Order: sequence, then structure tokens, then C-alpha cells
Amino acid sequence: MTATIERPFPRADGPAKATGQADYTGDLTAPGMAHGRFLVAGRAHARIRRLDVTAARTRPGVFAVITAADVPDRLYASSGFVADRPLFARNVVRYEGEVVAAVAAATPEAADAALRAIEIEYEDLPLVLDVERALQPGSPLVHENWAGYEKDGEIVAEGNMAARSTIVKGDATAALGAADVVVRERYVADMIHPVPIEPHAILAEWSGDRVTIHSSSQVPFAARTMVAETLEIPQHRVRVVVSHLGGGFGGKCDFHYEAHVAALARAARRPVRVVFTRREEFTMPDKVGHGMVVDLETGLSSDGRIVARRGRILLDCGAYAADSPVLGQIACMEAVGPYRIPHVDLDARLVYTNRVPSGSVRAPTGPQTCWAVEGHTDELAARVGLDPVEFRRRNLVTAGDEGPTRQLFEPNGALRALDEAARRIGWGSPLPAGESIGIAAGWWFSMPSASGAFVRIDADGRGRIVTGAQENGTGAVMALAMLAGDELGMAPEDFAIVYQDTDAGPYDTGSAGSQTTFNAGRAVVEAAREVRTKVIAAAAEMLEAAHADLELRDGAISVVGSPDRRVTIGAVATQVQDDGGLLLGAGSGTAPTKPEHDASACVGRLGFEAFASPTFFCQAARVKVDRATGVVRVLEVAAVNDIGRVLNPRGAAGQITGGVVQAIGTALTEGTVYGADGRQRNAALLDYKLPTAADAPTIDVGFIEAPAANGGPYGAKGVGEPPIVPTAGAIGNAIAAATGARVRRLPMTPERVWRAMREGSDGAADPGGPLAPAAASAGEPASGGAVPVGASAGNRR
Repeated sequence: MTATIERPFPRADGPAKATGQADYTGDLTAPGMAHGRFLVAGRAHARIRRLDVTAARTRPGVFAVITAADVPDRLYASSGFVADRPLFARNVVRYEGEVVAAVAAATPEAADAALRAIEIEYEDLPLVLDVERALQPGSPLVHENWAGYEKDGEIVAEGNMAARSTIVKGDATAALGAADVVVRERYVADMIHPVPIEPHAILAEWSGDRVTIHSSSQVPFAARTMVAETLEIPQHRVRVVVSHLGGGFGGKCDFHYEAHVAALARAARRPVRVVFTRREEFTMPDKVGHGMVVDLETGLSSDGRIVARRGRILLDCGAYAADSPVLGQIACMEAVGPYRIPHVDLDARLVYTNRVPSGSVRAPTGPQTCWAVEGHTDELAARVGLDPVEFRRRNLVTAGDEGPTRQLFEPNGALRALDEAARRIGWGSPLPAGESIGIAAGWWFSMPSASGAFVRIDADGRGRIVTGAQENGTGAVMALAMLAGDELGMAPEDFAIVYQDTDAGPYDTGSAGSQTTFNAGRAVVEAAREVRTKVIAAAAEMLEAAHADLELRDGAISVVGSPDRRVTIGAVATQVQDDGGLLLGAGSGTAPTKPEHDASACVGRLGFEAFASPTFFCQAARVKVDRATGVVRVLEVAAVNDIGRVLNPRGAAGQITGGVVQAIGTALTEGTVYGADGRQRNAALLDYKLPTAADAPTIDVGFIEAPAANGGPYGAKGVGEPPIVPTAGAIGNAIAAATGARVRRLPMTPERVWRAMREGSDGAADPGGPLAPAAASAGEPASGGAVPVGASAGNRR
């Protein structure tokens, strides 16, 4: 690896975005295009007694109105776990944003008029809004026919429990019984939204029996697969293209409304475009961050070593399962944290409610669980009289330690990240009145998966990369040129990139799971190496030199020690082409295997029983709390990360900086408020408080390089999701240090901080008695409630 890969270079998509020339899906038009709109339920749980679209179909300017009667009668599982969802509501609506009908018309106004002309009668059904009550016997069911749904063979479901996952090692019950100290606490997190600046937008156009769908999707290949499945057409007749994407943060992962718009365009016999309003963006897509209840019980030895942890985690997955079943398993792994714990028993349950479905928002379940675990960790340190940094130092994993399912850790940067974050923030130094520092550590997985790429060199000496990878705005796809250039001795600027078009590039998972560099990067390196082999062979003939004596540098091939004996890569490409060949390479490198582990005692094993090439990180936050109002101002964050080999320092620092700012919103202001009717009360940017540039603190980014032996290119690990995981925990610990009271409800709003200072704690109910993960106790509304839940400081022994 050379310095090429580490030097800054202009992003290929930068000029178009910076000058306003970039076309996003909502900017696209087509000849004869109609405007599409959706009729949504507008209520959280009801039976459809009558639906009549006759009047709407006869409105002026209306080309088509479709309902469930106009698409195949089937349920789908968007991520392959539970087939519980129809394209359009059939008989029952289960959340306020569920699609009942779709209209295509000549103008937006005509489409709105047609929606108003649709006649529909509902019979309201009992609401399910509390995850704990939903698990009690006799609770109304969100899905009456849940037992008949097709499911992954590992899914354990019953009633409103959509899925269950456990992570078990050793005997936690016995170890807790023998522990010198046991601390029990409950933490509760509200639902959060990804809120990309660009809402969902889709343009579908048919040509004969083929449909081209322009979509603001993070996962075009997944969208193609599900369009084909739900409309019952072959995949090769579906093309999904993504223009520039205006952010996603997980909110545009998975299959959403591509099939709806394709079906509408087919019925209208013309292209149809749908662009969501901001309220629709809040209330419709099945990708919001889970509301969660996290009960933790941890045993310590008298010298501050963690000996056991038991816990129960309830996740509000909303009306449909989507990809949530696997996320309970991730939450369990996060609840163990990056700590050496010999006995663990974590139980996560995905619970159906009549809220918008949850899913893979950036680092799904990570920020909520890490916030709970790291607050709990500070409480553990206080219980045995240790400084929070020293307590973590005694318990963080190092090389050779066992993970939650007995995977063995390779050398990592967990301890060094802790010490470096503490050093950068000035841990232990005097602070002005009202200021305090909190610290939080964490870990996250890399996600090995299939990906492919083509690399070619043309006769002018310039290159082209063709990939199925999706550029989410992070720069990860743009940086693939750095990898190809490093292998071929070329500058990144010498490459054009063709991407996010299912007809052009080979398969890629998409912009999800921090996987682009890890997987698409691996494929590009392999393809570039195939080209390199051809270049060396041709240049060796042209220069009459041995293969081993040649080097590629600065766009040319030269003989080592004889720089005058050289030929440009363009000349080589021309010669190869004249000889009837091409400098073309393909790569799909086999994905790294997951570490060996033992999950035999676990249930719900859906793929995250062990963390592949885990990243480790630590953040420290300095905050100031206004004791009169509870307002918290984050002044500084030190974010230190082991992401393996740092391939693109500027890009990685940008990801970490953005992640910290996003996580400040998670920590302090962002939370969905639901009314008693199951409808969102703050589904607008005026009411859902996002952090702005004015809220951004000084952010000091640092790296600990610990290359993964079985990771991405050159030992890289994932970087997109980890930065958002520990921030809320660090801020929460800083608030507790400043006020002497812990806030156990997320977000830690001024009201909750103010109440905690006066009542001793706020935000979660005492779990009461030893945790019993197999049962759910009654309690206050556990997620997304309009009224915060009072709490004690937790039951300690």
C-alpha cells in the first residue's frame, strides 16, 4: 500500500453537489409523467369496512387509482425474516402511515382531489402502544394471524412478540448469586427518526414488460428483488437506478414503495413520480430507531471486575417486523459491550405495536443500548469506588479474551482508545462551575457480504470502475478510486465510477451496515489486481524486462533502478487493445468468514451471534448544565476509534464528526411523541428537534490503528455506524457528573434533566426484583409516550 490512498483528493460527485447541478430523484421528470399520491390510514388500528374508489377514478385528470385489489394478494418479508406485510392494506390497517390506495393524476392538485374522493369506512380496533402490556396474556393482537405467517426457521414468535433472541454464556444466575455487588437498573429510550434532508422519492416508467424505477434507495438490489417478488415478475425485468442521494441514515434501507409506484405506473400507462411530504417521511417508511426498554443486572467482584450480566431488552418494532428480528440479537451483543464478562444471559424481544415500523436506522439499537450500558457502567464504578476510566480499564477486552459467544478477540484498540479519549478531553483536570466530563466505550461489527466490481483501463490511460455499490453521501463509493489507484499506480482522479444501477453493476448489499469499503472495496482491489497482472505482463514484453523487475507508479510502468525504461499505462492499454485484448478485471472476493464462536445456548440465531472484525471506540464529552432550566450544552467531544487500517483519514474523520453531531440529537432532543390515539404528535421539523451547526461542539477525532486480520481491504473495518454509538452514553455520564442525578430516559431533554435534579433520577421504572428475562412486567408506557415516566435510581444490593 502506498501514500496514494491516504492523500486527500476531490470527490468525483463533489462539483455537481456543490454547484447545485446534481439531480436527485425528486428532480427527475419523464415525458407524460403523472403525479402520484398515497392515501394512508390516518389511524393506528382499524378494520376496513368499506373502500370505494369509483368516484376518484372518474375525477378530471386522474389516470389511475389502485388498491390491494390491483396487486397480487401476498404478504412479503422485506428482509426475509417474517412475511407479515401486504403492499396495500387488506382488511386491517395497523399504523397511521399504512398505504390504503394510490392515485396517479395529471397534476398534484388533481391527485389530491382524487384522494379526497375515495370513500372509506373504518371500525376502530383496540390500540397496542405499550411494549410491556403487549406481551401480557389477553393483550389485543396487532396481527391476529401471526401463527400462520411464513418465517425464518430461527424466528421464535408468539402473539405480539414478533421475534426473540438471546445471547447466553456460562451461568449468569449462579454468578450473580455469588457476586460481591449486584446493581440493577432500567433505561428507556424513545423512538427516533433518521430524518434525511431528501424525503423518499420514486419515479417508475414501463417499457413493454420492463420497468425502470428511479428511487432514493440505499439498497437498489434489495429493492429490485422485492419489486419482482411482490409484483410477481422476473428480476431481469426490473431495473432500479439511484440518482444522487440526499442522505439516508438507514431510513432508506430495505424495500419501501418502489413496487407501489411501479404498479401505479403500469395502471396509469405512463411514468409516475411520487415525492413524500415531510409528514409522510415521518409517518410512513418502516425505518425508525426502536423505542427500547433495557433492564440490566450486573454482578461485580469487590475489586471492580464484572463477573456476570443478565438483562432483558424490549424493542418496539412497530406494526411490521421488517428487519427488526435480527436487530434484537445485535442489541443483546451491545448490552454485553466491549467488556470481559464470563457469564451473560441477555434476552431481547421484538414487540409488535401500532406504531410506525422500526428498523435499521444508523447503528440500529446501538446508541440506545450503549447509552444504557455506559450509564450502568458508571453506576457500577461508583458502587465499588472506582474512577470511571479505571473501572473500564479493568474490564475492557484485550487480545485473547472471549466475547459473549466465546469468539476470541484479536489485538484491538479498545484500551488505547479509552486512554487517548481521556487524555484528549483532559480527564481529571479542573473544570469551570457547571461543567463536567463523561466517558463511554463501545464496540460494533463489520458486515461481510457479497459485492462485485469491474475495473478497466482505456487507451488514453484513464480508468473506469463499475460497481453495484450505493453512494449515500459518505464518500465511500467515491473513495473506491483510491483503492484501484493504489493497486495500479494511478491517481484517484484518473478513474470514473459507474454505480447504483442494477442493470450496470454487479450485486452489492447497498449503503447499509458500514459495508461499502469493507466489501465493495475488497471487490475493487481484486479486480484492480487482475488488471495489474495484465499490465505487468504486457509491459514486460514491451520493455523486455522480467515481471518482478517492474513497478507501477504515476501512471506508468518502469524498470526498478532504471527509471528511463518506462512506458505509460495508456500505451500498454493501446498495445493490449491492438493485440485483441482489454485491460479489464473483475472482482468479487469471498467475504471474510465470521470468527469461530459457540452460540449453541442461544435462540434466534440470525447471523450476529459473533461480531466480525469488530470496531472499538471511546468518546468523552464535556458539557455544561444550566441547573435552573435543565438545558445541556455539549462543549467538546473527543472521539477515538479503532477502525482497523485507516484508508481515507479525511473521509473517516468526516464520518465520525457527522456521527457525533447526529448522536447529540439522539442524546438531548430527538424523540417521537405519540398521542393516546397512536398518531405522531411531532412529525414535522419544527417539532422534532434536530441538532444544527449552532449545537455542534468542538470535535477532536483520533484513530487507533489495529488492522483486522480477516477484515476489509488492507485490514480496514467499518466506519459509518460506530461513531454514533457511544455519544449519548458519554453525554449522559457527563450530565450525571454535573448534576449528581442520572437521567434514565432518552432523549435527555431539559425537562427530564430538570426533574432528575429535583427528584434524584428520571425516565425509567425500577425493574423491581431480580430480572427474569422470560417474563415482562407491567409498567408505564415504555416507548414513544407523550409523558415521561418517573423513576427511582435503580435497585442495588
